[in-house]
Amino acid sequence: MSLDRDLAGTVVAITGATAGIGRATARALVAEGARVVLLGRRQERLDELVAELGADAVAAVAGDVADPATNAAVVAAAQERFGRLDSLVANAGIGAYGGIMSMTDDEIRTMDATNFLGTVFSVRAVVPTFREQSGGDVVVVSSVAGLRGGPWEAVYAGTKHAQVGLAGSLDRELREHGIRVTTICPAAVSTEFAIGTGRNAGDEWLEHVLAPEDVADAIVTVLRQSRRLRTQQWVLRAMAEES
Repeated sequence: MSLDRDLAGTVVAITGATAGIGRATARALVAEGARVVLLGRRQERLDELVAELGADAVAAVAGDVADPATNAAVVAAAQERFGRLDSLVANAGIGAYGGIMSMTDDEIRTMDATNFLGTVFSVRAVVPTFREQSGGDVVVVSSVAGLRGGPWEAVYAGTKHAQVGLAGSLDRELREHGIRVTTICPAAVSTEFAIGTGRNAGDEWLEHVLAPEDVADAIVTVLRQSRRLRTQQWVLRAMAEES
């Protein structure tokens, strides 16, 4: 007899939901019968995803993940529309490739605010609810760059190291409250990520890396696990990618 959780009827908030991994995760969770609350910056893309997945299964909030009030609005939307919130997928992030002097000061601040502070504020928004109900899931979508940064990605890798450190500490802090914290660390994923800032649309190598659906499948697998156990960290690579 399977001990996996049935995700039907559970409610999951997803940040960075309008493209790439976030969008694929929303589709995968709705296919499992879950309800999702989407956070993204682009209203038109949110509207398209709601229309695709169905307004009965999806709520959407437009805004900046680095804004605490926006994250509070996501929690409120989950409770008002679906009466609960069970899980958070902290996926929002931006990237760029280049040397330490390649980015402007403002670009560095924006990346740090989105990748790290956006994760902090989204977690802070959900923890009171999860503590009150004695359980929940936090899935942080980080990167293998958070384990070992490569050349030409130092600032990005720094933000991802911060995410990995944050999630590891949260696991130790929140486990006693029944809150599971998982870090997903994919290698390169074929998405819009860094297009125009180190990647080019149509690059042949993107055909041989992970697909967004691969990462979404890992996220669904983690959420379906029996609550007897937790996965602290999951590294994913395509077979064609070196470790």
